[in-house]
Amino acid sequence: MSPPFARPHREVHGTIAYTSRRPGQHGALRGHERFAFTHHRDGSSVLRAHCFIAEPDPCVMRDVTLGLGPDRRPTDCTVRLVVGDTFMGSGWFRFGADFIECESVGPSIGRVSQRVSLEAPLDGFGTHPIVADGHFLGQWDWTAQARRTFRMWLPSPDHRGATPPLLAPVTIDGVFQGRERIKVPAGSFDALHLQFLDSGASGMTGTHPPYDVWITDDADAVFLQGGVGGYMQTWYELRTLERADASTP
Repeated sequence: MSPPFARPHREVHGTIAYTSRRPGQHGALRGHERFAFTHHRDGSSVLRAHCFIAEPDPCVMRDVTLGLGPDRRPTDCTVRLVVGDTFMGSGWFRFGADFIECESVGPSIGRVSQRVSLEAPLDGFGTHPIVADGHFLGQWDWTAQARRTFRMWLPSPDHRGATPPLLAPVTIDGVFQGRERIKVPAGSFDALHLQFLDSGASGMTGTHPPYDVWITDDADAVFLQGGVGGYMQTWYELRTLERADASTP
């Protein structure tokens, strides 16, 4: 049923389950993610994500709001982090063509102001929600180039994003693996299969194992499934998905 008011934007909502692939824990639930995209008529978007990693200990809770311009590049972002059920920090980020600004606060860092000059616009801001990983990869034309090197910044170089929000540069590769038809709990979808690769010199805290990602083969680029091998042995699946077009009363 349409709401009794005009909605000039499109909305995409969903949930992602975090599970384990460790021996003896295969399929065990280890967290979840709830997300919502708002796609405005001018081409800009806002992603809101609530993430909870229960295992391994200490648990991590992250709330992210990320603004993207019509060019799909970040405009602003807020990150609030709780680790082990204790407040870790909160940060606000602003992006321009030749700079990034950060205002952050947390018990271990106090109040921090950062400004970094850029020689060229950054490719993206890696906020750590799983849905954001897939959506970022979906903004590139993989038919023209099957492998790309991305110049990105993160609010945390930790693999779980479990450090106070501060600016951290990262260089990481993305690889197109092909198109597939896959089925997840949210349904069956035409998908793009992609992969993040870390050469070991990315700037993250240690080498990140290969990270496979499947996203919807459409403009929304919604995360469908994915996983990380190596020491992490994690798996992620889209459990629910709702899309709502713009409406009039």
